Amino acid sequence: MTTPAILVDADACPVKDEIYRVAWRHEVPVKVVSNMRLRVPDHPLIERVVVSDAFDAADDWIADAADAASIVVTADILLADRALKAGATVLAPNGKPFTAASIGPAIATRAIMADLRAGGDQIGGPPPFTKADRSQFLQALDAALVRLKRG
Repeated sequence: MTTPAILVDADACPVKDEIYRVAWRHEVPVKVVSNMRLRVPDHPLIERVVVSDAFDAADDWIADAADAASIVVTADILLADRALKAGATVLAPNGKPFTAASIGPAIATRAIMADLRAGGDQIGGPPPFTKADRSQFLQALDAALVRLKRG
């Protein structure tokens, strides 16, 4: 059985500290992927992966590394789609899972919102990140790791 690993789309991830805590508890490696050097704990389970600043370089690295033993943490819907196609479990930072059933509608909504923004509509952004989101993420990550470890 392959050891689970957590791949983090780290540039704007608000739950990195939570990921580290859960990973340490489960003794699972974490790859923190970004196009700039971020601070990560000095710990054998945590690896900083700095990619080029080319467009989507971090997404490309994560998508290439993702497999059925991976948990990908990202808010990026297109990366989530690529990771799902690679067989990974995918969680948003608020703990909501991206699934084969939910990714199509999420991509469609993203496209509609992009069209509205391009047309000059003021549509606002996502709701503020809350303590409840953080708690939901912790529960979802823990549950995903338990499922992967059981096979």
